Amino acid sequence: MESEARPAAGAAAGEWIVHDEFLCHVTGYGTCGGRRIGVPLGTYRAPTLALALWWLRDRASWIAERLDPQPETEHLPAGALVPVGDTVPDVPAVLRSWCGDPAQQELVADELAAGRLVRIAASDDTTEYELLAESVDALRMQRTASMLFTPVA
Repeated sequence: MESEARPAAGAAAGEWIVHDEFLCHVTGYGTCGGRRIGVPLGTYRAPTLALALWWLRDRASWIAERLDPQPETEHLPAGALVPVGDTVPDVPAVLRSWCGDPAQQELVADELAAGRLVRIAASDDTTEYELLAESVDALRMQRTASMLFTPVA
């Protein structure tokens, strides 16, 4: 298994943190019966930073394509798709823009390499789509630290 080593943001010069695995989630949130409900759309345990980024981009593209398919798609009847109003947030455009922005990809890579949780979210009038990723190593370190400093009654 390959490790991703990058200088951690805010780390001292020459200090490296190695993260071997990343836990990634995609969730759609909506309202049902007046309550906010989350529907898991996928989870992936990425063995490398590169695969975590690939999976997040793939899922963002997957959501965008399902929300905004090409009009010539064979499985859609003619006239099934209609344009939305200019005031409606364009979730597919937001997700496609994030996928195609190298600066955003580098920012996400830096945050994950530093052990921080990354959240990418886009929403329209009815639904919020959330992509999350975090280092499995950072999660382990947090759990260990909380166990070390938990007072015993």
